[in-house]
Amino acid sequence: MTAAYLRTVLFDLDGTLIDSAELILGSFRHTMRVHLGRELPDAEWLRTMGQPLEAQFLDFARSPEEAEAMLATYLEHNAAMHDRLLRSFPGMREYVEGLVGRGFRLGIVTSKRREGTLRGLELCGFEVEWFAAVVTASDVERFKPDPEPVRRALEAAGEGEAGRSLFVGDSVHDLRAGRAAGTHTGAALWGPYSREELAPAAPDHWLEGLDALDAVLERGDE
Repeated sequence: MTAAYLRTVLFDLDGTLIDSAELILGSFRHTMRVHLGRELPDAEWLRTMGQPLEAQFLDFARSPEEAEAMLATYLEHNAAMHDRLLRSFPGMREYVEGLVGRGFRLGIVTSKRREGTLRGLELCGFEVEWFAAVVTASDVERFKPDPEPVRRALEAAGEGEAGRSLFVGDSVHDLRAGRAAGTHTGAALWGPYSREELAPAAPDHWLEGLDALDAVLERGDE
């Protein structure tokens, strides 16, 4: 039975529903080798994640033109390795399907482009029909941590009360976007970021795993 208080659950994609860390970091390392002649620490890329790729590369390029070239290199490598490295987190597909059966409204809010989002969902066995809203970087003008993507997802899901929804994400950008949109927020600690890295976003719930998420949904939000 759906919890009395929370009835809509929004998820980030990369690092929350889908384990894409090796794919993303591998593409980053390759791009830095090609354009800068060296690898940078993974933490530098993780610091920028949760934003569209175009914005991320501006932090590393020496000019807008180089940022465009970096983006092209990254996308080429990412596409070549995508199906080999992308996977669902253990038990996540079954858990999400169970939420549908329990009557929760579900949505996805991601900074990934729509084409890549749909491809990733299919590869990992998630049915698009399970989600009342799929909002990607292709669908908005302002990106997380701006609340626009979250608000768009709530509207598409038919959720008129943001306070009856929970946004689950693995980055500070996710958590800040959810808070700004008026949702409750859950920090997915199974993603690439630690509790210490996510603490500045002050999530409402620390989610060590799916059991912790289920406990929040079962009791609503107090």
